[in-house]
Amino acid sequence: MKWEDNVRKVVPYVAGEQPDKPNMIKLNTNECPYPPAPGVARLAAGMDCDALRLYPNSDATPLVEALAEYYHVSPGQVFVGVGSDDVLSMAFLTFFNSGRPILFPDVTYSFYDVWADLYRIPYKTCPLDNNWHICPEDYKQPNGGVIFPNPNAPTGVPEDLKTVEEIVAANRDVVVIVDEAYVDFGGVSALPLLEKYDNLLVVQTFSKSRALAGLRIGFCIGSEKLIGYLNDVKFSFNSYTLNRPAQVLGVEAVRDQAYFKETTAKIIATRERVKEELKELGFTFPESKANFIFASHRSISAKQIFQALRDADIYVRHWDKPRISEYLRITVGTDEQMDRLLTFLRDYVNCAAKDR
Repeated sequence: MKWEDNVRKVVPYVAGEQPDKPNMIKLNTNECPYPPAPGVARLAAGMDCDALRLYPNSDATPLVEALAEYYHVSPGQVFVGVGSDDVLSMAFLTFFNSGRPILFPDVTYSFYDVWADLYRIPYKTCPLDNNWHICPEDYKQPNGGVIFPNPNAPTGVPEDLKTVEEIVAANRDVVVIVDEAYVDFGGVSALPLLEKYDNLLVVQTFSKSRALAGLRIGFCIGSEKLIGYLNDVKFSFNSYTLNRPAQVLGVEAVRDQAYFKETTAKIIATRERVKEELKELGFTFPESKANFIFASHRSISAKQIFQALRDADIYVRHWDKPRISEYLRITVGTDEQMDRLLTFLRDYVNCAAKDR
């Protein structure tokens, strides 16, 4: 069929499985295991549905102002979108247009190459070292832009601020995007570098630490010039991207700092406990500062464990890709969820050991 000659064909991003079964344990998409802040629930229950017939604030001004106050920047430095994926996609479309390849790690968030292909942006991957860290020297070659997650996805490994700055400083002629989806679980944010570098864009999300994955709220902070260019593209694409409930409830989530800190502290404590118990079962993993653990067993294949867990309605993430095919990414759930996971793994590993 001739019309197919002009279709833009891409290999789409494959999201984590979204099962809906009673008594399942869902640890495969890094959602927060705890509910949103109490004020969010109260506001949601009392929302005026009649207002839904009206368009939302196209600038998302209340949410932008709340984020600006929280992060001590001007409102002109904040851009919000429908989840950080929307923000990142807009950033690719806006800033990566030189014709030179953009750079990102070989083991990274698997949407980066999808967006690059979708927007016809050439790219080159730079291998993480044997400890899953970025090699800054790899990002000192000619390029059309740089993007990397910190902490890394899917490994959870963080880079220190010195490494991030070395990369930003070496690329003043392009935009450098630091994707901080998991920074609230022990990573170090690049936000302080914004005072020195007008080519830096820091992207974060409400989906993980603020427990609002279902509302799809993401944002980025950068120089006013960068944010101005992003807004120009947004308003050329869709003026009303963030819906009214998301804007109202997002503001409430930002305001409740105590609940935010309490929730992230619980997840961090559970993560550290589970690490120790996984070690006793023969698992190894890099030092995660995210809300997940990237684990490999010394003698049982990841694919085998993944399928056994799935059969027991315990869902984790597995990629059959180079370098990471023997790893499982396990979201940190509640203590009760993780105890059920550990009980299953304990029995499974013991049975496997008897069969050898």
